[in-house]
Amino acid sequence: MVNDSGFTKFLLYLLLFPALFQGALIEYTWAAGDPIILMAAKRLFLLLPAFAFILGCWITIPALLTAIFRHNRKSYIITLFITWWDLGKAIVSFWGGVIRFFFYLVVALLELLKTLVLGIWSLIQSIILMPFQMLGKASQKVVGSKVPWIAVFLTLFWVLVETIIFTYVTTPLVLDTMSNITGEQLSVIMVRIPLFTFLFFIVLGSYAVLSTFVDSVKEKDISQILGIGAIEIIVLFVEVVFLYREFVDALVPWFSLYAENFQISMMGILAVAAFMWFGIRSLSWFLFAAYGTPTIMSIIQGKGIDMKTTSKKKSKQKKTSWDFSNGFMQQLKDDADWVQKKGEDLLAAFMLPPLQIIAAGINFLTLLVSGSHLFELPFKKLDDIKPSNVLIETISKKSEELKTSTSSK
Repeated sequence: MVNDSGFTKFLLYLLLFPALFQGALIEYTWAAGDPIILMAAKRLFLLLPAFAFILGCWITIPALLTAIFRHNRKSYIITLFITWWDLGKAIVSFWGGVIRFFFYLVVALLELLKTLVLGIWSLIQSIILMPFQMLGKASQKVVGSKVPWIAVFLTLFWVLVETIIFTYVTTPLVLDTMSNITGEQLSVIMVRIPLFTFLFFIVLGSYAVLSTFVDSVKEKDISQILGIGAIEIIVLFVEVVFLYREFVDALVPWFSLYAENFQISMMGILAVAAFMWFGIRSLSWFLFAAYGTPTIMSIIQGKGIDMKTTSKKKSKQKKTSWDFSNGFMQQLKDDADWVQKKGEDLLAAFMLPPLQIIAAGINFLTLLVSGSHLFELPFKKLDDIKPSNVLIETISKKSEELKTSTSSK
């Protein structure tokens, strides 16, 4: 009886040997009473491998017992050893995968931080440099265009300058005249705004008359030359008497301040005003107004502007018009692709390590039931984890092959 009792106890210990250490192993890996850092490390690195090891031990017992009744016992036992080998590789891959995941995570965070910093810096540069880039592109278009935009801008600017000067000089005269007519003292603002508008068109019109007169001389049209010449004389008279005379009158006190007994007659004032008109018109005409005035007249008359360019030049401008915008959008697209790729790598690094151990444990179960493995370990990428329907078909085919081989024997 003693011998039978001892043999029975030995047999029970042999069949239930995982129960001897599984409680202590789970308690050790759970580490409830350890410091929080040590507890987290044990649960992260040891808990899942401990459960897989205990499961392997429990499955190995019936697997060895059923090996007696199985065909191809040698192959089955070898497959059982290989399953333990796969579990060992899975545990080591799990530990290395956890370390690799944290490494990838740190690298990805650093890359993301670098991308954010560079993106913010690029955005700041873009905001700061955008006006200069737009100005540079606009200047390239202005310089490369067949339309004399610089002359147009200078002509309008000079007309604006003359208008401001004449508005300031003639405002007292107009204000006094309007007050005498209405009998009321008008405010300066009420006079200067319409006076400025009126003088702006007067000065611009004088350049238009001069441009028409020059065109008539080039065409040698005598009748048109005489007609435009008469109009130009009237324009000269009006501007000298009403505009440039007032300007010279404003300078007379300055001459009197630095010259003793300075006197000038009305004809002298008109002569100086006429010379000023001729000098200013000549300088401005030959510098820019000769090119800007015809363009302004074409726009006013609705004739349009000839901006014909070659198709090659148009295509070149089309390619370079939004270089900055395209580059910025391409950079955003590249960053989005990088974030997606890094996300997939992080997901694979996070999922594969624990799935290696779970797959090794499931291989123990499928080995006991069907005599073959369900998963091919180790997993190197997420695509190695096959869908459930494929796994079911695979295990069904293996079972049928096993039955076929058994019946043939």
